Amino acid sequence: MDLKGAKLTWLGHATFRLETPGGKTILIEGWVMGNPKCPDKEKQLKKVDVMLCTHGHRDHIGDALEIAKKFNPTVVGMVELCDWMELKGVKNVSGMNKGGTQTVGDIRVTCVHAVHSSGIDDDGKMIYGAEACGFVIHLDNGVRLYHAGDTAVFGDMAIIGELYSPDIALLPIGDHYTMSPREAAYACKLLKPKTVIPMHYGTFPVLTGTPAEFKKLAQGVEVIEMTPGQTL
Repeated sequence: MDLKGAKLTWLGHATFRLETPGGKTILIEGWVMGNPKCPDKEKQLKKVDVMLCTHGHRDHIGDALEIAKKFNPTVVGMVELCDWMELKGVKNVSGMNKGGTQTVGDIRVTCVHAVHSSGIDDDGKMIYGAEACGFVIHLDNGVRLYHAGDTAVFGDMAIIGELYSPDIALLPIGDHYTMSPREAAYACKLLKPKTVIPMHYGTFPVLTGTPAEFKKLAQGVEVIEMTPGQTL
């Protein structure tokens, strides 16, 4: 895998930090300080220029408000989720919807479909958090990275593959709430990425899918099993 000067760090679960060749820091998912899989040394964030949020579940936005208010990044997500954050005092949101692409900092972000629910725990009350989504991140160096968010496998992943040709796919494999290794391996056939990094597994006992099982099933694709805190 060649990131061509970019750096990708897994912060555990579905959270990643992407450092662009131009020096911008992109946080994918807003669950860091409360994330049990995030190493302690990584919980003290130093900089966030852009934060991407795929949906409203607490294991994805549990720390998003605190991070947004501290670093004032441009927050990108489905429009209703961004509207909620704005109501909560976040100053710099850039809501979008599926099929759209926008330029934020030195990246372009395309919002794509995901098959999942999305509710926000708003002070003990569950409210609508917009539909769940995924993101294709286009770097200036030509690298395209697809973060699937939480999703089941769906046939239109083939469209994501054909339209955007992601070099790297970050796919959930944990089962129960998302794809298992079997479905994620099928997703690889539809997306046709060069490299896949499994995520969203092992955080809770119910997430039983493993990278070892995924590697056995995923054919013709490079699988990189990262450890939390590791940077590529």
